[in-house]
Amino acid sequence: MGDSSSASYIHMVHHLIEECIIFNTTREECMEALSKHANIKPIITSTVWKELEKENKEFFEAYTNSREAARESKTERKQRIQKMLSGHLSQADTDESSCTTTESDD
Repeated sequence: MGDSSSASYIHMVHHLIEECIIFNTTREECMEALSKHANIKPIITSTVWKELEKENKEFFEAYTNSREAARESKTERKQRIQKMLSGHLSQADTDESSCTTTESDD
């Protein structure tokens, strides 16, 4: 690969990484996606990503923090839903057993 084609290739990988970031992926998810869908070796994606991190430290720190907060929020939401459902299921079991008791009293 000549210098201009190498630069063009790196620019394309850079652009695809930006697309991955729009979809809120991790570096590992991006490496996997570009390998699978664009036939780009993971080491190339990883290297370009790391260079972007060096050049844009503040952005990537905020991006990482945002992803972590979203992940925690998702986990908390899931736990609240599970707790709510288990509460409703417990209530349904209680209601069902009181109906059974009432029916057997007849």
